[in-house]
Amino acid sequence: MLRSTWRSVRTGGPALLLLPLLLVTLMATSVLPATAAAPTGWLHTKGSRILDSTGKDHVIRATSWFGMETSGCAPHGLWQISLDQGLAQIASMGFNTIRLPFSNECLAAGSPTGIDFAKNPALAGKKPIEIMDAVVTRAKLYGLSVILDRHRPDSAAQSALWYTPTWSEARWISDWTMLAQRYAKNPTVIGVDLHNEPRGDACWGCGDAKRDWAAAATRAGNAVLKVNPKLLVVVEGVEKQKAGPVTWWGGGLADAKKRPITLSVKNQLVYSTHDYPASVFNQTWFRATDYPRNLPAVWRASWGYLQESGTAPVLLGEFGTKLQTTSDRQWLTALVDYVRKNQMSFAYWSFNPNSGDTGGLVADDWTTPQTDKLASLRPILGTPRTVTPVPYPGPTPTPTPTGSPTASPTATPTTTPTTTPTTTPTTSPTTSPTTSPTTSPTTAPTASPTATPSETPGTTGTPTSAPTGGPSPSTSTSPTTAPSPSSTSTTVPTGSGSTTSVTWLRQSAWQGGYVVGLTVSSTQARTGWTVRWSDPSATAVSNAWGMRCSVASGTVTCTGADYGVPLKAGQPVSAGLQVVTAAAAPATPRLTVS
Repeated sequence: MLRSTWRSVRTGGPALLLLPLLLVTLMATSVLPATAAAPTGWLHTKGSRILDSTGKDHVIRATSWFGMETSGCAPHGLWQISLDQGLAQIASMGFNTIRLPFSNECLAAGSPTGIDFAKNPALAGKKPIEIMDAVVTRAKLYGLSVILDRHRPDSAAQSALWYTPTWSEARWISDWTMLAQRYAKNPTVIGVDLHNEPRGDACWGCGDAKRDWAAAATRAGNAVLKVNPKLLVVVEGVEKQKAGPVTWWGGGLADAKKRPITLSVKNQLVYSTHDYPASVFNQTWFRATDYPRNLPAVWRASWGYLQESGTAPVLLGEFGTKLQTTSDRQWLTALVDYVRKNQMSFAYWSFNPNSGDTGGLVADDWTTPQTDKLASLRPILGTPRTVTPVPYPGPTPTPTPTGSPTASPTATPTTTPTTTPTTTPTTSPTTSPTTSPTTSPTTAPTASPTATPSETPGTTGTPTSAPTGGPSPSTSTSPTTAPSPSSTSTTVPTGSGSTTSVTWLRQSAWQGGYVVGLTVSSTQARTGWTVRWSDPSATAVSNAWGMRCSVASGTVTCTGADYGVPLKAGQPVSAGLQVVTAAAAPATPRLTVS
């Protein structure tokens, strides 16, 4: 999600007490199987269905538990609950799978932070890769499968492309083959989500080896399947489509109709899309006069056609909301109905409460269920059940890891993949992205992809989507309490009769840091904005999304960036940051807006 700068960062808020709207979902004509149990053996696909090793239909009902992609290199919340408490609660809600975000950097890291080892004694002394082993091992005890999600190359931020100047394509693929080997004998790990939220310059079948995500995913997927041909290979879409509008990061699969992914092992491909409500970013379809009736057609055009036609399964890999507005409730009701009718697999974002633009499935104490969200999801969840955490020592089925991570790079890699194309593109895209990645890759693939689609790009409109994945706060010391959110707001005139409003919400805090969400709006369009507040104990900003932030002389300064600018009249933008501090976090600081 905003992810971390998803877009991907989302960080938590207070429990919501809104009434779910269930009318549409109750009218659904198809019913997903009620069981939430783990599948029998490895999974494979048949048309748009996912089957277990006995040929029985299996629906992946996942939620993301993030943190292993951040600087802490461990699932968040382990400062407050045990790993088993979290897994047991997820299983009790009716989920059967954990989507586990990670970064390549964390795979090779020496030690995690943000864990209370009194609550998690079995994790003491473990490296992050061994904590991943523990998640897989303990998940099995609760009937949960695991999808590994390469959410970021390093813990600083998500990347638009699958490689960066520091993290090459070769390293990306070698880490995936290492993980495939590590869990090759453990069907608890059912799939690999190759790269989270391709966006910006990432294209689908455009023929440019530096940008062609479809070609890169094929290379990585085939490498994984060579090691373990029984894994599901999850391939997300792109932001900018030739055959459809600009959409969510990782969301667009319209071009897969002309340029499908073809892997070396049949029946192991699962496409994936991400979808969010207007509160995350006010896409054009949310402003249509026929909203929310228009949503199924929007989804069908970008990705739903693959599921509806029986071409291939589509995993709704991220979706989430704080469920605080009528529009968001309408969106979630319609989306749940669409997933149910089409018997789709899904992964809700997120279990964590500290996701800035969506919140989570539990409150800030990491234990109290968000009952309104769970009620809205109930039509597609498995049957709730009572699940008791299994204390250590207890049954300890363990993976037989044989793969080991390589060390983190310290300089720009020089390895360049050199696969040979099967065909030469016969057409060139008639449009190209108008934005460039934030860094210019110095190591890029040299292979040419397969043929590009021949269809002329459709109208793309002008929306710029916000990230949707999830940087989440990373911690260097374990929080001892979950403080109640504190907020302050400021409205200032900015000339020509315009006013700009900023709401500052402290979403979580611990000894050594805190996370703040900002909501910025203006009565007139603005090309930029800056917010400042005093915090004498602040020493650094470790993450920011929707803006760029710095600390100097006891003042935190944040300026709108990426999806956070420009401001459109009357359309709020949600941004956020994580601050490193030497003392307690401020509660209601005075804001200066310019």
